[in-house]
Amino acid sequence: MAEAKGFFTDTSICIGCKACEVACKEWNQLQGDTPTFLADSYDNTGKLDAQNWRHVKFIEPENRLLASTTVGNGQAWLMMSDVCKHCAQASCAEVCPTDAIIRTEFDTVFIQQDTCNGCRNCISACPYGVIGFSEETGTAHKCTLCYDRLQAGMTPACAQACPTQSIQFGNLSDLHAAADKRMAQLQQSGATGAQLYGRDTSGPNAVYGGLNAFFLLMDKPEVYGLPTGESAVLPSHNDLGGYLGSLVAAALAVVGGLIAFRRRRQPDGRGNPNPAPAPDAAPTASGEEAG
Repeated sequence: MAEAKGFFTDTSICIGCKACEVACKEWNQLQGDTPTFLADSYDNTGKLDAQNWRHVKFIEPENRLLASTTVGNGQAWLMMSDVCKHCAQASCAEVCPTDAIIRTEFDTVFIQQDTCNGCRNCISACPYGVIGFSEETGTAHKCTLCYDRLQAGMTPACAQACPTQSIQFGNLSDLHAAADKRMAQLQQSGATGAQLYGRDTSGPNAVYGGLNAFFLLMDKPEVYGLPTGESAVLPSHNDLGGYLGSLVAAALAVVGGLIAFRRRRQPDGRGNPNPAPAPDAAPTASGEEAG
C-alpha cells in the first residue's frame, strides 16, 4: 500500500480566486450547477454537491479583527477552499449498505459508482455535507482526491492550479510537518486565532480520527461551519442515551399493547370473550300474580 496522501489547506493565503473549483470541474468533467445569486456573499457556488467537489467559502467576520491584516480597517474576508475531508473514521463508509465506499491504496475515501445503489445514507451521515446525489446517474458523488491522477503519479487538479499554494498535496506525514511549521510562523507573528483543524489523529482536538484533508484556520472552526467536540461523532456512536431511551420506550409500548390486547379479548375479566346475557324472569300466566 502506498503512503497515505492528502491535502493541507492553508486558509491564511487563500485569495478566493476559485481556480481550484474550475480545475476540479475541468478534470472531472463536472457540469456544475446553474449559477445563482445568493445575495449574502461573493460566493456563487453555495455548497458542495454532486457537481461541485470544491467550494471556496467567503465568510465575512462580524466585528472580528485579524492581527495580520493591515488594510480595510483591519477587517478581511475569511476564505476557505472546502472539499471532502477523507476522514480516517469515515461515517459515510460506516453506513454504506453495499460497501460502495472504500479506502484506496492512498488511504483516501472513494465511492465506487458501479456498486453504489443510490440509497443516500452517506449523504445523511456525512457531517461536512460534501456528498451529493446525481439524478442523472442515480448515485452519490464527491471528491475522489483525483484518484485517477494519483494512480498516474500526478498531483490533484485543484492543488496544481492553486496560485498561492494554499492547497498543498503530498504524503500525509510531510503535510503534517509543513502545517506545524506554518502554525509556528503565524503564532510568532501574532496570529493568536490561527489553529489547525483535522491535523491531530487522537486527543481532544482530533475529529473523526484525523482528516486526510486538513486545514489551517484563522478563526474558530464553528465560524467556518465545521463540527467540533461533541458534535464530531460517528453515527453509530451518537447519542447512546437517546438510543437506550428509545429502546426502553419501545419495550414499554409492546408490553402495553399486549395488556390492551388481552383485555380486549377478555372483556368480563374472567376469560369469557362473549359472556352470556342474564336470563329473563320466568313468564307468568295471564291475569295471575306471581306468588
